Amino acid sequence: MDLNRFKIYIASAFALFLLASGSVVAQQEAQFAHNRFYNTAYNPAFVGSVNGICATGLYRQQWVGFKDQNNGDKIAPETYGVSINSPIGILHGGIGGTIYNDKLGYWNEIGLTINYAYRVDVGMGNLGIGVQVGFINGKIDFSKLIEGALDPDDPVLAGKAQESDMLLNFGFGLHYFVPDKFYVGLSSTRLTESSSPGDILAYKTKRHYYLSAGYFFTFQNNPSWEIEPSILVKSDAVKTQIDIAAMVKYNNKVWGGVSYSTIRVVDPLSILVGLAIKDVRIGYAYTIPSSNIGSSGSHEVMVGYCFKIDMDRGRRSYKNTRFL
Repeated sequence: MDLNRFKIYIASAFALFLLASGSVVAQQEAQFAHNRFYNTAYNPAFVGSVNGICATGLYRQQWVGFKDQNNGDKIAPETYGVSINSPIGILHGGIGGTIYNDKLGYWNEIGLTINYAYRVDVGMGNLGIGVQVGFINGKIDFSKLIEGALDPDDPVLAGKAQESDMLLNFGFGLHYFVPDKFYVGLSSTRLTESSSPGDILAYKTKRHYYLSAGYFFTFQNNPSWEIEPSILVKSDAVKTQIDIAAMVKYNNKVWGGVSYSTIRVVDPLSILVGLAIKDVRIGYAYTIPSSNIGSSGSHEVMVGYCFKIDMDRGRRSYKNTRFL
């Protein structure tokens, strides 16, 4: 199989296989190299942990230059995501939400989540207990699949154009952090594994599980420098992905590091750099091409902004500046 046919196969044959099996199973949750700055998306218990109203936007272009050779359409994975969260004193915790658009070939998924977390001081740190309600819209363009199909007369595709379904899902999470020391989170999204009632798209979600942890190591002789190793384990009980990252930060204003993903067999290594200017943070990640798939790598941009606020929690207070 030559490279052009391989590209077409990536975009269409896999989708056809799923359709022929009678169902379309949703993609994994949207993936980002900057997952440390996007906690709200996969753990609702994170909201309210930062003493400010914080918004983060992410854009990832996977496999730049990857196109459908039949019509020139861009079929490379492309993902947009925006998250926002804030502490709410009267609710004894915080609220937040995310919205994303995840594209893969002629498959498109748009999702919206709303999160609430109850927060309480426990031991040296603060514990969040969060819940999430989400809406997911999945859409596939069958007409484009027919153009690249090995058999355009396949009865699975006959008479179909764009089809979509809307699903309701829920999530739950725990998040514990000790300021300037460490954090750990455990969560699950798409708990109900919702499926569409119709037989056209037969769209079904898959429950996901997440374990996240990070540690802040500051050099005692030179506290301006800090090393932050982190890990994010993602699983749908069938396959498991482990993202391991390490960043070096200077004065919490400039950072650089590397990220490695165990299941991203095509281009698993990413380089990250970032800069904070007052309340604005900007990050960039480049995933190094390591295969002959024909792309020039993957690019990801992160922009975040926080309105810092003072919080009065009575006898105790917490301040989580690491995620501002």
